[in-house]
Amino acid sequence: TGHLLYSRFWQKFLFDKGLVPTDEYAKKLINQGMILGTSAFVYRLEGTNEFVSHGLISDKKVQALHVNVSLVNAGNELDLEQFKNSRAEYKDARFILEGGKYYVGREVEKMSKSKYNVVSPDDICDTYGADTLRLYEMFLGPLEQAKPWNTAGITGVSSFIKKLWRLYFNEQHEFFVSDEAPDKDELKTLHKTIKKVDEDIANFSFNTSVSSFMIAVNELTALQCNKRAVLEPLAVLISPYAPHLAEELWHLLGHKESIAKAAFPVYEEQYLVELVKNYPVSFNGKLRFTLELPLDLSVEEIEREVLSHAKTKQI
Repeated sequence: TGHLLYSRFWQKFLFDKGLVPTDEYAKKLINQGMILGTSAFVYRLEGTNEFVSHGLISDKKVQALHVNVSLVNAGNELDLEQFKNSRAEYKDARFILEGGKYYVGREVEKMSKSKYNVVSPDDICDTYGADTLRLYEMFLGPLEQAKPWNTAGITGVSSFIKKLWRLYFNEQHEFFVSDEAPDKDELKTLHKTIKKVDEDIANFSFNTSVSSFMIAVNELTALQCNKRAVLEPLAVLISPYAPHLAEELWHLLGHKESIAKAAFPVYEEQYLVELVKNYPVSFNGKLRFTLELPLDLSVEEIEREVLSHAKTKQI
């Protein structure tokens, strides 16, 4: 808040000096929603140093205590030795286990050091890379809403990054893009993505942009697209979201300047206009085949095409 206030003071000062055109640089303040953490709890029997596993606490008087999430695995099992070594008061702790294991309780709360549920961004960057962290934070949900952090979900974003990277390489893992002209399906995928991302940026809907990128990469992978005319603008499109990856791809594509200086792709409606339709053809109430025909055909012309089709003559 302090930085925001100072920046507004400077804006007004520069405006008074005639160096900027307005006395306010923004029409609306958008606050980032709070990132929530999933806390872990152990349950100590009142008046003892004995801890009860989560599934056994229903009829017991217990004190719920926060425990460091780093001591708990994905299955909610507590590492007992690490727990005993984490604090002097737990050194002689005893445990009532479920099937030989101690299970913690979970609750979504504000991410805080006092609740031992903080996830270090440095650790995420070391494991998955900064672009994956950046994309995942945007993918969590709408910008202004509070969002629970779930480290397990970051693997999906990491897989997407790898899949995007593979579009630019051949089966021998060599960088390869073709100067061949893209087909209508490839151009349709590109331009619907440009349209959606352009709208999302204007509306600060970054989470839906990430979803659009995932859909686009899946479609281009299925089409085995390696066309420069598609992959080059795709790199520019994703550069505000995954800048390190995009910059590397941009240089591999042969550019000397930063991708930050590249013009943002322009949506062209012509590539989203449907010119053909897939018609289901039925005889006696039973679907026999489908037939792709131009949309501008009349009913009579469609009937003639169906009746003259080879599959119709076989019926």
